[in-house]
Amino acid sequence: MAKIVIALGGNALGNNVIEQKSAINQVVPVLIDLISDGNEIVVSHGNGPQVGMINLAFTEYFERHQSEDTLPFPECNAMSEGYIGYHLQSALSNECQRRAIEKRAVTVITQVEVSKKDPAFTTPSKPIGAFYTKEEAEVISARDHYVMKEDAGRGYRRVVPSPYPQDILEKKAICQLVDAGHIVIACGGGGVPVVKEESGYEGVAAVIDKDFASARLAELIGADMLVILTTVPQVFIDFGKPTQKGLGRITPKEITEYQKLGQFSAGSMLPKVKAAVSFVEAKKGNRGIITSFDSLTDALKGVAGTVIESEGF
Repeated sequence: MAKIVIALGGNALGNNVIEQKSAINQVVPVLIDLISDGNEIVVSHGNGPQVGMINLAFTEYFERHQSEDTLPFPECNAMSEGYIGYHLQSALSNECQRRAIEKRAVTVITQVEVSKKDPAFTTPSKPIGAFYTKEEAEVISARDHYVMKEDAGRGYRRVVPSPYPQDILEKKAICQLVDAGHIVIACGGGGVPVVKEESGYEGVAAVIDKDFASARLAELIGADMLVILTTVPQVFIDFGKPTQKGLGRITPKEITEYQKLGQFSAGSMLPKVKAAVSFVEAKKGNRGIITSFDSLTDALKGVAGTVIESEGF
């Protein structure tokens, strides 16, 4: 039996509620298969597209009503955790009921501590929201004072600070829920980033990369495996070129060498690789897997996906 943290990509969840439910319904049976095999699972997810849409919707609402009010970004993060978590816990619990498995899923709105001195606050880099053409991005940047950057050849998106996760405030509660037999959904969208003040913890305007948060979560709860699900079946070098090649079983050292050669895009695969490597290097025997929904079952058997593990395991 293994304890597995499974991170679902925000982009892989689609662009609206219908697409999101459809994507979740596809992956949930595979997740429950893992439980049927005796494993414990904790599910995390991205929120890049979703948190951007929530923020934009409220911005447009207040502008339409000529109000100077805004919805702070920590609240946008929490809202995305809530509604994505609701879809996940509903689908997971319903699938358990159909299979007569006595488990329920529960969503933990997770606060993740970051450092006020993190350099990410001066160099926004995390893409959120919809994709725009260069011309549309220039209009949005001038109008709303957003930082807009090109994202992996797919268009332009707003970018916000993405500080590194230091600690997870609800880690003990998450462990207790797992130990009690529940399926836990945590660190949604990387969690709500908070900094420590004299009066307590305060939310900040940023989005933590869900891959780094998931790796930190997996490490803190003593997971054996970190699975990062994305839209491609495995990590590729020379992606999109005639020389494209998929990476199968590989060590942290080997994949880091490819990273140093600039093989992985900062807006897509790079954080997944770095997060998986950090988790594998945190404890002997840890395994990191990067794959797609469709390839997950085979990847867990070691015959698909990119499997990162130290030599000898």
